[in-house]
Amino acid sequence: MAYTLTTHVPLPYAEAVDAVKAALADQGFGVLTEIDIRKTFTAKLGDEAGDSVGDYVILGACNPNLASRALGAEPEMGALLPCNVVVRRAVGAEETTVEAIDPQTMVQLSSSGQVKEVADDAGTRLRAALAAVSGQ
Repeated sequence: MAYTLTTHVPLPYAEAVDAVKAALADQGFGVLTEIDIRKTFTAKLGDEAGDSVGDYVILGACNPNLASRALGAEPEMGALLPCNVVVRRAVGAEETTVEAIDPQTMVQLSSSGQVKEVADDAGTRLRAALAAVSGQ
């Protein structure tokens, strides 16, 4: 099973990050965390490591209503939250890649019908956000 939903966009990296945040907001997701991998690698491992990963951010996206439903069904689901969304662009790349965790991954770990409903809803919303960013 693929564990990410992926699209590629012709936008420059910074524009893609802004577009992803806006598309997530349109689907009811807020961004709780933002981890700049390039900056972290550069600080901890040196310039070469930062340069090798390229522009790369992990956005911790959360839709409070969906998170509440998932945690109500199984409190352990908190270990899988928030939904991570990656925006990345390798050095010299012509496109920016946007990837989101496929919420169906949660279903693989749970037998709860409520968790499946939440994963289905989250998946629909994340697919819509990625489609909006890619102009589909």
